[in-house]
Amino acid sequence: MKLYADLPGRRTIQILADVGIVAWVCLWAWVGRLVHDTTMELADPGRQLQSAGSGFREQMTSAADSVRDLPLVGGQVAAPFRQVSGAGTTIEQAGTDLVDAVSRLANILGWVTALVPILIIGLVWLVLRGRFVRRASAAQRFIDNAADLDLFALRAMAGQPMRKLAAISADPTGAWRRGDEETIRALALLELKDTGLRPPASADVAAA
Repeated sequence: MKLYADLPGRRTIQILADVGIVAWVCLWAWVGRLVHDTTMELADPGRQLQSAGSGFREQMTSAADSVRDLPLVGGQVAAPFRQVSGAGTTIEQAGTDLVDAVSRLANILGWVTALVPILIIGLVWLVLRGRFVRRASAAQRFIDNAADLDLFALRAMAGQPMRKLAAISADPTGAWRRGDEETIRALALLELKDTGLRPPASADVAAA
């Protein structure tokens, strides 16, 4: 598998792009976490309700326990305190529900904030890198010696823009059919450059 181009300039760009995508993921993961933590601050009133409800329930329960042992009327006096303590439980539960709702909202906002930009840029990067890896890996199998340049010259004539072909030869097809080595090599180098590969060493020697 060919992950990076042979040409230094293009390889440098690819490495920078890979580093950039990692930095992009880290950046938006941090932003998503920041959004989550900021949203969770909205849960503070809920926590206060939890604390207030719990404290009120404990106080009423403690008061009921204190008067429970009074002679004759202890049970009757304690009953209202125990009933009122239920209000504390209700308040505490309301606070818990509010905290849970804010927590769910914070999770959703945090994940959406992080994932949307990561997925958009990540998919673009993945498509471009995947396309290069497929083309370069396939081409690498066919570039062993100078004789393989003929194949890449043919691919250049089939896929490269006409203006680039015209810059090499006024009649690139005719030159290819005649076996013009200089034109064939120029066409092959054009295709190899687009693929990110170097010509085989034997081709460089032959050109020299």
